[in-house]
Amino acid sequence: MTEFDFLSGRRPSTYGTGGMVATSHALASSAGLAILAQGGNAVDAAIAASAVQCVVDPHMTGIGGDCFVLYAPKDGPVRALNGSGRAPAGATLAALSARGVTALEQTSVHAITIPGAVSAWCRLHADHGRLPLSDVLAAAIHYAEDGFAISTRVAADFANYANDLRGDVHAAAMFLPGDQLPTPGDILRQPELAQRFREVGERGAAAFYQGENAAKMARHLQSLGGLHTEKDFHDATDGADWQEPISASYRGHELLECGPNGQGLAALLILKILEGFDMGPEVPLANRVHLQAEATKLAYHHRDALIADPAHCEGLAERLLSDDAIATLRARIRMDRATPPTLWDEPEHKDTIYLCVVDGEGNAVSFINSIFHAFGSTRLCPETGVLFHSRGASFRLIEGHPNCIAPGKRPMHTIIPGILRGEGRIMPFGVMGGHYQAAGQAAFVSAVVDRGMDLQAAMDEPRSFAFDGELQVERTMPEEVVQDLAARGHKIKRLPRPMGGSQAIRLDLATGLRTGASDSRKDGMAIGF
Repeated sequence: MTEFDFLSGRRPSTYGTGGMVATSHALASSAGLAILAQGGNAVDAAIAASAVQCVVDPHMTGIGGDCFVLYAPKDGPVRALNGSGRAPAGATLAALSARGVTALEQTSVHAITIPGAVSAWCRLHADHGRLPLSDVLAAAIHYAEDGFAISTRVAADFANYANDLRGDVHAAAMFLPGDQLPTPGDILRQPELAQRFREVGERGAAAFYQGENAAKMARHLQSLGGLHTEKDFHDATDGADWQEPISASYRGHELLECGPNGQGLAALLILKILEGFDMGPEVPLANRVHLQAEATKLAYHHRDALIADPAHCEGLAERLLSDDAIATLRARIRMDRATPPTLWDEPEHKDTIYLCVVDGEGNAVSFINSIFHAFGSTRLCPETGVLFHSRGASFRLIEGHPNCIAPGKRPMHTIIPGILRGEGRIMPFGVMGGHYQAAGQAAFVSAVVDRGMDLQAAMDEPRSFAFDGELQVERTMPEEVVQDLAARGHKIKRLPRPMGGSQAIRLDLATGLRTGASDSRKDGMAIGF
């Protein structure tokens, strides 16, 4: 065992033998743990923690966003819940063209799909929860109504994205009162949001998607030029649906993901490509980063070209994870230089929260809730307090593309909860950071499996991400490694801010030991009992 450096400024993993919660905000972690202490199960705790983060991390998540879940009951198969919303029934290419829409930008009302998070929470709770939903949402109601103290990372993020907020008078009034940036310790209240949580706790998903709230949200979006109707909201009441997870093996472990329209397939593809290379502790860091970058470019190229609403990409996972496809892609990687990505069998074509819970019985939840960009679309409905996400910005406006916008269609999603199983252990885990998530999952899994790293240490490693023609690197990446990568042809972009965040809890099935970790790049923690 390597001795931990207690003067490093880092923290060790957390250990426990009862329930454990890992989130990216301390108030969310404590809310989830409180639910476990009240006799709730992993599902109750996950929903409670997510709801709190919708209040205290409003730039990252909210009830106006989407949700994906992997649920691993102690006895029974892993289930995948797709809580991503759909485009309005009127969202046709012709309708958008008639409005002069040529791109789906973050702040466009047409980037707002009908939110799916509340439907997912209520479906998950109805099928697997234990405590009354009103009890589960009590902490979120309290923080929204009575206020919470803004944390250091949240204050920094507010400052970074303040100009985006100022583009919407209602969002600015809520989050920048008096046009003043919040500082750590300032109190923020969201009374309208508190009432939405109270209504959902009492009446379920119908309280959000039907009646006055649906009418108010539809009316506000229409005032911005949106195609949304009350019926679109009504039809989303039971929109979340259970699906079979997809999976792939990696050096004797099994990684499970939600299938398309999520990008979990990209994480599996990266790891299957890397499985053909040595990624062990003796391999130089520059080589590992290079291999991860090359595998990422190949996987994301396929993601952008092929992943879409599951009805529009049937059988895609089986095709891309086949031995032939993986071997073809692997063969395109060169160790001495960076190469452009290509599709394996076709002609070439030119912010979020994650949390996980393991309860005292051994049930595990891998849970992600998102509004996509920071503060989502920045469009806030003043009558309901709902800040809408921007997930529709992932749609294409290309006729015939699998991910082309269409009525009732789900867009390609970046948010992906994961579960890793093997060697008598099960580990719900996830990585935040928008497009980075699939690459981040692969890097984390490789660190844990290939080098046997401690969970917290694996999260704290310097990060890199090959995306959009650049190799982004955190400033903690050693300079000699950066120069090596540049010499291989990577276009380096040094990031001034941390990349993403992550959480994980590993359950040893034989001993019952829970090992948890929460990324030091965020305000959260892994806590248990």
